[in-house]
Amino acid sequence: MKKQFMAILLALLMTGGVAAFILTIGGAALVNQNGVKAANSISEAAGNSGSNSSQSDQIAQMQDLIKQYQDREQQYKQREQQLQEQLSQANAQVQQDQRMFEQVQMLLAALQQRGLISVTGDGRVIINR
Repeated sequence: MKKQFMAILLALLMTGGVAAFILTIGGAALVNQNGVKAANSISEAAGNSGSNSSQSDQIAQMQDLIKQYQDREQQYKQREQQLQEQLSQANAQVQQDQRMFEQVQMLLAALQQRGLISVTGDGRVIINR
């Protein structure tokens, strides 16, 4: 049961870390005073810069950068989905273990009622003969 708890804890920590990373990047972009204002179109962005060849290069670099970020976002989403599935499996295992624990408790209580065992104050089980 300790392994399942550790798995759940690790999954939550990893999910929290990814979320914190995403929020940090978004927050930094939001408060960045040195950023460039967004243009309504590529042609407007090109009109606000210098020469056409450097503008085309910058546009291509920005499009490549956007593609990289989109790919990275997709990877994060896939990883999050994997972690969610692992968390779901761990929760199902915890529920199964809880049911088994309740059954063991009921069995011990029944054995105590019939006088077959005794449980001391410190938790030791004594088999009555």
